[in-house]
Amino acid sequence: MTTGSTDLILTALTGIPSVQPGDDLTTLLGDALARQAQPPTHHDVLVVSQKIVSKAEDRYVSLCDVKPSTKAQQLGRETDKDPALIELILRESRAIVRHRPGLVISEHNLGMVMANAGIDQSNVADDGRGPRVLLLPRDPDGSSAALRSALGQRFGVELGVIIADSAGRAWRHGVTGMALGVAGLPALMDLRGQPDLEGRPLAVSLTGFADQIASAAQLLMGEGAEGQPAVWVQGLSWQGENNAARDLIRPPEQDLFR
Repeated sequence: MTTGSTDLILTALTGIPSVQPGDDLTTLLGDALARQAQPPTHHDVLVVSQKIVSKAEDRYVSLCDVKPSTKAQQLGRETDKDPALIELILRESRAIVRHRPGLVISEHNLGMVMANAGIDQSNVADDGRGPRVLLLPRDPDGSSAALRSALGQRFGVELGVIIADSAGRAWRHGVTGMALGVAGLPALMDLRGQPDLEGRPLAVSLTGFADQIASAAQLLMGEGAEGQPAVWVQGLSWQGENNAARDLIRPPEQDLFR
């Protein structure tokens, strides 16, 4: 459970260069943190854009290198989408959940239900031969843990790290921040049994703690040309066991929208 923080400070880290495949994110993010007026402390959280993690891990794919299957060609006709992009969506997905012209919702291989399997085309430059796209990191929880370990060694503190993306929701318009990878904090916070203001025990309260932090950071990261891929969050406090972003995924048998 949270412990009643009353002040929360979010700072977009500046001076992070355009990330290229193979870049050391620990160094880039650590240098940006080191430029701040004060050093990070225990329970600070670093929220990192999925996009720079995917770029550093070279998750680029050129669409001209993708040969669409018969299934991808058919789904491309039904959705008015590039069959090469559809082929990548199929490869990155366990299942197609819903589709209509202009939209494909799929269950990603990592378990998240997202548009286009999380494949990103915005702010991704062509490779000289044609358009290319950016896939999600292979293991966002693992990437978060690696960043946390390396930054913790550099600064000597226990940080939390969240790899964040934006996603829509089945029951509301608009995208909001979502935690794809989490290390060093409770991604999902179980408040069941805790008292409410009237002293009654909470019966069903599970809080998407990491998603809440990711959404707050998204206000500074933005969705377009802001170029602020990392946000330092100070002032959080919590109790409870750490768990990973995969614990936020609702099992299909509990998902009333599938």
